[in-house]
Amino acid sequence: MNYRITGGMVFDPGFVFRKADVYISDGRIVEKTEDVDFEDIDISGLKLIPGLTDIHFHGCKGHDFCEGDVSVIQTMADYEESQGITQICPATMTFPEEKLLKVMEAAKSFRGEGGASLVGINMEGPFISYEKRGAQNPDYIMKPDSAMFRRLQEASGNRIKLVALAPETEGSAEFIKELKDEVIISFAHSAADFDSACKAFESGVRHMTHIHNAMAPMNHREPGPVFAAADTEYVEAEMICDGVHIHPSAVRATFKLFGDDRIIFISDSMEAVGMPDGEYELGGIPVIKRGIRATQENGTIAGSAANLMDCVRTAVLEMGLPLETAVKCAAVNPARSIGIYDSFGSIEAGKNAALVALNDRLDVCLVINRGEIVVPLRPASH
Repeated sequence: MNYRITGGMVFDPGFVFRKADVYISDGRIVEKTEDVDFEDIDISGLKLIPGLTDIHFHGCKGHDFCEGDVSVIQTMADYEESQGITQICPATMTFPEEKLLKVMEAAKSFRGEGGASLVGINMEGPFISYEKRGAQNPDYIMKPDSAMFRRLQEASGNRIKLVALAPETEGSAEFIKELKDEVIISFAHSAADFDSACKAFESGVRHMTHIHNAMAPMNHREPGPVFAAADTEYVEAEMICDGVHIHPSAVRATFKLFGDDRIIFISDSMEAVGMPDGEYELGGIPVIKRGIRATQENGTIAGSAANLMDCVRTAVLEMGLPLETAVKCAAVNPARSIGIYDSFGSIEAGKNAALVALNDRLDVCLVINRGEIVVPLRPASH
């Protein structure tokens, strides 16, 4: 089907909203042409943004990526797409190699019958710090192993885009040196101080997993890894803006430190997302969901109970960030980070037609993916 989306404000590649028409043909955004008949979709009163990309989430709708099942990935992909998240790069947890191999094999086999596009895997664990393990299972934490990583990467069909690492652990320097040109290595679940973090970034680590969480806090005498990342202009940082993981003031301060080019919104969501309050699991550990908060029995935060579009809403409506900034951090920056920006992340001719229309409350009013309408148009005031 060929569509002309008209009447709305469009998020353009310059990161501002402008009045424009958007043309779709054969699943892609195209330039206006007189040779094609387009069916009009009037989105007056709405804003059109690129479909979001979540490069770090664990599950939703009662399922977890680490179940290692193709049908589970499809359930997750369908839910994410319905929320305006049209590209997914789900994350693993700290498990033994045998279980992780099953996860990777399922991802390799996944072809996707609709739903969000599976554009990668975020390997979070098992190469992490015991001290900063958070909700990761301590029984399976191990030192970095490049041979194991390569076995998992082969099993995944080279889908792993990011791998988490605590750089102070034994064997991390060798791991970074060997793999820094093959995969994005992310500072994660680490007790490293400022100097150790700086050394890791100089050695080839260029990503930070859920900044502020599972790492030493900022301190004016012992500045910690966040300041080290801020000082290193090529390091990008994931951020969870669910209203639970980071105080709004800390979110705003982090933008002042990093700017909006280097921050990537993630959800870090777990299986309770899209489900009622109750008891769930994350990485085999019991988790209790109450509203937007998901915690272990001891109160430790265990992933997020919000999806990435929820995080965009919270960032804008509750934390005071401009919508343009939130869209850049949830659509543009993640696509750039994992190397898919040539196909996703902006509204430009030649790119996949993955588009979302929002009203002023940032409700999802239309989702188009692969050029097809998957969430029908709703009025701006719904």
